[in-house]
Amino acid sequence: MRSSSEKIILGIDPGTTMMGYGVIKGTGKTPSYMDMGAVDLKRVGDHYMKLRLIYERTIELMEKYLPDEVAIEAPFYGKNVQSMLKLGRAQGVAMAAVLSRDVPVFEYAPRKIKLSITSAGDASKEQVARMLMRMFDLKEMPKNLDATDGLAAAVCHFYQDGIKMPKSGSSNWEEFIRKNPDRIK
Repeated sequence: MRSSSEKIILGIDPGTTMMGYGVIKGTGKTPSYMDMGAVDLKRVGDHYMKLRLIYERTIELMEKYLPDEVAIEAPFYGKNVQSMLKLGRAQGVAMAAVLSRDVPVFEYAPRKIKLSITSAGDASKEQVARMLMRMFDLKEMPKNLDATDGLAAAVCHFYQDGIKMPKSGSSNWEEFIRKNPDRIK
């Protein structure tokens, strides 16, 4: 049984050739590593069969780890419309699987994920992987970096969850103007 301060987060990097995933447990302010891996879809020729496998594997991950929340990497915007469509379908199928288990889903842009792990939004997959290896003191780099991309999504969500607006800050424009009349021209 989990304590109320403990949260399991599943991170998913959806794709039509490879789906990466990572699982962390957050206790207080510290995430701890549970697992990561990748589902290889390269040998599956039919796109619709790939979508079915993404759905089934996501359900298996949900049942195995019983996450409290799921973080999914949003598709990046590319020039190839067909690729974007396929990635969007993969993401949608993974989301549908999560939502079928009544678990909340959170979506993060690749840049935001990289920024939260490496402090650089343009970091490479290798840089993200190395930072996660150090963070969790993992000895062996995974065979596929889609696994660390899934783990990065989970870690990104863990850190976003703890960010709160400072009480001393302004909550709206009227308040900001009232507190900072010298900054208005």
